[in-house]
Amino acid sequence: MDFGYSDKVEGFRTRVRHFMDDHIVPRIAQWNEEVHRGSFPVSFMEDLKALAKSEGLWNLFLPSLRADEPGTALSNLEYAPLAEIMGRVPWAPEVFNCNAPDTGNMELLHLFATPSQREQWLLPLLEGEIRSAFAMTEPDVASSDATNITTSIERSGGDYVINGRKWFITNAAHPNCRIFIVMGKTDPQAESHRQQSMVLVPRDTPGLEVLRNIDIVNHHSPEGHCEVVFRNVRVPLANLLGEEGSGFALAQARLGPGRIHHCMRSIGAAELAVELMIERAQERKTFGRFLHQHGIVAEWIARSRIEIDQARLLVLKTAWMIDKYGAKAARKEISMIKALIPNLHTTVCDRAMQTFGAMGISPDTPLADHWTWGRALRFIDGPDEVHLQTIARIELKASQATRGATAAYLTPPDRSR
Repeated sequence: MDFGYSDKVEGFRTRVRHFMDDHIVPRIAQWNEEVHRGSFPVSFMEDLKALAKSEGLWNLFLPSLRADEPGTALSNLEYAPLAEIMGRVPWAPEVFNCNAPDTGNMELLHLFATPSQREQWLLPLLEGEIRSAFAMTEPDVASSDATNITTSIERSGGDYVINGRKWFITNAAHPNCRIFIVMGKTDPQAESHRQQSMVLVPRDTPGLEVLRNIDIVNHHSPEGHCEVVFRNVRVPLANLLGEEGSGFALAQARLGPGRIHHCMRSIGAAELAVELMIERAQERKTFGRFLHQHGIVAEWIARSRIEIDQARLLVLKTAWMIDKYGAKAARKEISMIKALIPNLHTTVCDRAMQTFGAMGISPDTPLADHWTWGRALRFIDGPDEVHLQTIARIELKASQATRGATAAYLTPPDRSR
């Protein structure tokens, strides 16, 4: 494994960083101001998207992107360091058409859409003309186990009829959201992992109602993490994505690369936090000494650097495994990064907030917003506990082939004397 960035990737890193520095970072205050007064989408987003597209910084996340589709096909390993740079500003990925959940939805449509579905939904998403939502989690069941999902998708003549309630559905409040990928049960009597299917539901379908945009730790996201109800929502059978009963498998295919994206954006947020912490520690004095001259602050800086670099290497290894062997072979590593990175994200942000004092929890720094999203990531794409169980189960299964081999290392006392 060689995780040195190629000349190609270094070129993209330089271009993305320059674009961020020249066009995105200077707009942070304007973005905050416009969103605060209720103006969303912000006035300059489409201009920035057009500029990024014209500079070839577009759809960088999709390894299977075709030559006749807009963007640049990069592997997961090649895209990962670019996601890290984008993660420094929460809304930056949209500028490059690399924003969740659209990335995962485009991956699904790229893999499984019919020609008609591709024309109607995938192409506008690839062009950045519309946005989308992925509706899986539900308020009444533990959605960390997707087999618990209760939303029903029943055949009725030439249609599917959908009934259910979803929540924390990202993008559902975005004015440009035009399509929902909805996961529900088409056959409750089938084997547990073959009960679920996914269907495409246009946003304006009668019976689809967005009830509320749920704040996260009292943080408001204008694009929304919404509660949505489906009441006798009727769509044609042709809106099925993939096959009936394939919903669980499709969800797993979607989540592997998406976790790379989330984790690398988190590392970008942590990098920004440690940079801000270092700057602050050299500017502010307490008790006659600069903050970095106090042992605890110096330790925070050192531990943050160690932990970020360790985490980055593990994510890059996971991206390499997905590229080389597929997401299924990297299942343990995917769970490892998903359990590790959100905790790293919040830990480093918390240290930086403490270094800034009261300013660190104010809107005058990005730290509180980054911390909030890091905390949410401990649920998004599965809670920590599920991933830790997965890792332990894989380790225990792997140990069966050599069980007892470590006995030679034990030296119990001789009790025969």
